[in-house]
Amino acid sequence: MRHVRGTKAAKRAVRRDIMKAMILAAGRGERLRPLTDETPKPLIKVAGKSLIEYHLENLAHAGFKDIVINTAWLAEKIHDQLADGSSYDVSISYSDEGTALETAGGIINALPLLGDDRFVVVNGDIWCDYDFSRLPELEPDKQAHLLLVDNPDHNPAGDFALDNGLIRNTGNTMYTFSGIGIYTPAFFAEQPKGALPLAPIIRNKSDKDMVSGEHHPGRWTDVGTIERLDELEVSITS
Repeated sequence: MRHVRGTKAAKRAVRRDIMKAMILAAGRGERLRPLTDETPKPLIKVAGKSLIEYHLENLAHAGFKDIVINTAWLAEKIHDQLADGSSYDVSISYSDEGTALETAGGIINALPLLGDDRFVVVNGDIWCDYDFSRLPELEPDKQAHLLLVDNPDHNPAGDFALDNGLIRNTGNTMYTFSGIGIYTPAFFAEQPKGALPLAPIIRNKSDKDMVSGEHHPGRWTDVGTIERLDELEVSITS
């Protein structure tokens, strides 16, 4: 029995090598202007390192090798800095949108690069200490798995609740969606191409018990404003 459990654990580790991840990096970052007038939001530095580099390093550390990054605003600067990803021990493919397609639209546009298996998606404008190697395997009847965090001051009402490992749209205890999740291509089936938000799809699938979730009690920041950027800098360096 010990041998069987060890085999399963090893199999899960190997899957990280073939499971792809996507980093969302196409947004304009209006609330971070003037910083984002010349620098795409994911390339803004915190404690000497850009936000997207934290993600690349954390994903590589967890065993992910193939990364897809969607781009729109100042796309060439992201290409120039990250190149093919070899500096981060990963292989990067780019999904260039021209005009940002919002979260779900960007993912759908990148599906040909993401393949037929489930994949991880990470918002490029967050900072989080979550260990990606802890991401669970999806249950056969689930199309997505979301990482939730405690509600920050700017989102006190939260986004979703948890009920025995299932994402619910309402509940006694609400949490904030971290911007980190696992999805299957089926999650986006029959959705139209073009600009499309993610939240309505999550809510619809949650009503059908198709979305699982977990609560991460660690550190997380949505770097959406200069004030939050400054607070994160102090938090990391102090």
